[in-house]
Amino acid sequence: MISSQAFNLFLIVMSAIAVVVFVALFFVDAGYGKFYHPKWGPSLDNHLGWFLMEVPVFIAMLVLWALSDRRTDVVRLVFLLLFELHYFHRSFIFPRQLRGHSRMPWTIVLMGALFNTLNALMQGGWIFFLSPADAYPRSWLTSVPFLAGTALFFIGMYVNIQSDGIIRNLRKPGDMAHYLPKGGMFRFVTSANYFGEFLEWVGFAVLTWSWSGAVFALWTFANLAPRAARIYDLYSREFPDELDTHKVKRMLPFIY
Repeated sequence: MISSQAFNLFLIVMSAIAVVVFVALFFVDAGYGKFYHPKWGPSLDNHLGWFLMEVPVFIAMLVLWALSDRRTDVVRLVFLLLFELHYFHRSFIFPRQLRGHSRMPWTIVLMGALFNTLNALMQGGWIFFLSPADAYPRSWLTSVPFLAGTALFFIGMYVNIQSDGIIRNLRKPGDMAHYLPKGGMFRFVTSANYFGEFLEWVGFAVLTWSWSGAVFALWTFANLAPRAARIYDLYSREFPDELDTHKVKRMLPFIY
């Protein structure tokens, strides 16, 4: 069993890597979606790619729960259900909803799967093994951090799913034109789906009141904010007359 000191070092290293990734992604586009490029090497269909990238964390979290002697703890079960709700959607529903069959580099899939597995070790390690046994009494379910964090989590999930739907329905079958996403939180940011996902994991960090949750929220921002900036620049060039750059931000409404 890993010690608390080793786990804290793990979180520090993951935080440091997040900062490096944040800076690097302002100079290198992760080659999937709008920024797919053959230079990233062999690729696969994006439906399969998203599944293979997201499902490891769904499985790993279940394994950690099953191995824990806290698996019947009510509060920790609620944490598990919230976490798995997101990744069930990302693993089994979101890939099936994708339209078209674009390519995703194996490099991106494998890096994403590796990070997701490490994230399961962060969240599951804390929740099921390293948090003090009495850290989450049943009264935690009526505490301010849990209620506020859960509200943020579900608001973020709603924004994320709604925004993905808006993007998915921009084009009719056979239409290859590009369109500026509008409606929902796209009224305030050009990457509303990223804002929703970030809000989800800020909420999870709050509802678990944990450093591991905070590190994941940091990683989410580090990974998505630079990409949101590149998407903003792309839309600014493609839709100069439609995008109100004074009102619409990149990822965080009114801020960034």
